[in-house]
Amino acid sequence: MPSLFTRRSTLGLLAAAAILPSRAFANVAPPRNEIRDSLAKRFTDLGTAGTFVGYKVEDYLIVASDRERSGEGKLPASTFKIPNSLIALETGVVADPDKDVFPWDGVNRSIEAWNKDHTLRSAIAVSAVPVYQEIARRIGEVRMQIYVDLFDYGNRDIGGGIDQFWLTGNLRIDPVEQIDFVDRLRRRALPISQRSQDFVCDILPVTKVGDSIIRAKSGLLRAERGAPSLGWMVGWAEKGSAHTVFALNMDCGEQRLVGERMPLTQACLADIGAI
Repeated sequence: MPSLFTRRSTLGLLAAAAILPSRAFANVAPPRNEIRDSLAKRFTDLGTAGTFVGYKVEDYLIVASDRERSGEGKLPASTFKIPNSLIALETGVVADPDKDVFPWDGVNRSIEAWNKDHTLRSAIAVSAVPVYQEIARRIGEVRMQIYVDLFDYGNRDIGGGIDQFWLTGNLRIDPVEQIDFVDRLRRRALPISQRSQDFVCDILPVTKVGDSIIRAKSGLLRAERGAPSLGWMVGWAEKGSAHTVFALNMDCGEQRLVGERMPLTQACLADIGAI
C-alpha cells in the first residue's frame, strides 16, 4: 500500500502508536494496513466518488477504501476550523470559547444560522464561515503561517488570501494528513498549550451512536454559494477504551449527497468495528 504510507504524514501515525518523540521514527515499522473494497462500494452505491481512511489506534491498524484518492490533497474547507480554533485560542484572538462574542456583521447569508452573533463554540457547531474568516483576519498572515508550519498541516500553503486560503486558495491536505493532525490533537500532542487543545476537543461537535461517541468536524466546499462540490468529515470515534481516528471526503455535486456525509462516515466506522 505504498501510496498511503510513504508520505511524511504517516510519521505522525507511527508516533501515535509507538508514543515516540517527534521525528524519532527511523527504525519504526509502519502500522498494519488494509484496503477494503467494501468501503469503496459504499461510495459507488451512493452514486458518488470518495475515500475513507480509519486509523484504529489500539490495533495499530489503518484501513482505507482505496490507494489513490486517500493520498490526494484537497482544500480542507471547514475542517480547517479545527486548526483555526486552536490558533485563535493560542494567540489570544479568542480568550474563552463561551464568552468571547463575534457580532453578526448584518449581512444576510443563505445559511440562516450564520446570521447572528456567535461564540467560538456556537460558530463551530453551525460551521459559521464568516466568523472564522474574521478570526483568520485577526490572527493575520504572519502568525497563521507560523502555526500552520508548527502543526505541519497539509502542504502548509496559506496563499490565496488570509480569509480564503482554506476555501478557495492554495492549502491542500489529504486524508492521511488529516488523520495525523487530528490524532495529535486527540492525544494533546500538538506543540501548543494543553489548554487550547482541551478547549477545541471540547467544542468539537459530538454525535452519539449507541455506546459510542464520534467527535468530528464537517467541511463543504462552496456551501455558502448553494453549489456544494466536495464534502469532508474528520475526527475520531470512541468505543469504550478503543479509539479510531478517521477522515472521509466525497464529491457532493448533488444536494442530496450533502446530508450523507455523517451517515456514510458512521457506516464506514461500523464496517471496521469502530462503533
